[in-house]
Amino acid sequence: MITASTRDIQVTVQTEYQPKYSSPSDDHFVFSYRIRIQNNSEYTVQLISRFWDIYDADGTHRQVEGEGVVGEQPFIAPNQAFEYVSGCNLNSGIGKMKGYYIMERVLDNRPFKVIVPEFSMIFPPRLN
Repeated sequence: MITASTRDIQVTVQTEYQPKYSSPSDDHFVFSYRIRIQNNSEYTVQLISRFWDIYDADGTHRQVEGEGVVGEQPFIAPNQAFEYVSGCNLNSGIGKMKGYYIMERVLDNRPFKVIVPEFSMIFPPRLN
């Protein structure tokens, strides 16, 4: 697990290789990632959008940008958390992601950036 905190918003990421959806012989490796966003501030916040940099060891780099996460723009009250699972496919079996969320304080609609820590995705046999 990897954790980072920005302005009292803590983001924790855990990845898992998904063999059921992968085909290593076809250079198709699928990973899921579970993200928990914990609001340790005194204000309710809303996750407005996301931005990802995705790096594959084969040299490819993708950027993904969009509203919310998994079709939601959740509100997170003080001392509450929002958790979701999403996925990423790689060609090489080794890669990494990093990014950020744009959130707003509900009180005054003030936007701010929350960093998602860089995390790795590694096909388990490549660890040996």
